[in-house]
Amino acid sequence: VQLQASGGGLVQAGGSLRLSCAVSGRTLSGYRVGWFRQAPGKEREFVTSIKWSGGSTYYADSVKGRFTISRDNAKNTVYLQMNSLKPEDTAVYYCAAEKSPFHSTWSRSYDSWGQGTQVTVSS
Repeated sequence: VQLQASGGGLVQAGGSLRLSCAVSGRTLSGYRVGWFRQAPGKEREFVTSIKWSGGSTYYADSVKGRFTISRDNAKNTVYLQMNSLKPEDTAVYYCAAEKSPFHSTWSRSYDSWGQGTQVTVSS
């Protein structure tokens, strides 16, 4: 499975961005796809995940109500809509995939990763 993240950029606090994660190499039935982020000097942290089959989602408390993960089956793409952005959301955002029917917030449980995309929120 190959993943390619895109859509990052510079935005003012309170603004919005939509990240995309294009997945190729195989169908995603039975997979989960997650978004993680890593700020300078900090560990990589879980943001959200979605089960490709059924569309069940799970969010970190820090983004619940502001971020929305979704998928487009026809395009094999996962989106992360980020609203009400805060300076503390500044990080490199990564998408990752793993063949599993369960959600997981543990980065080591994902075996396929895309390159990161930088999100910078100015105050």
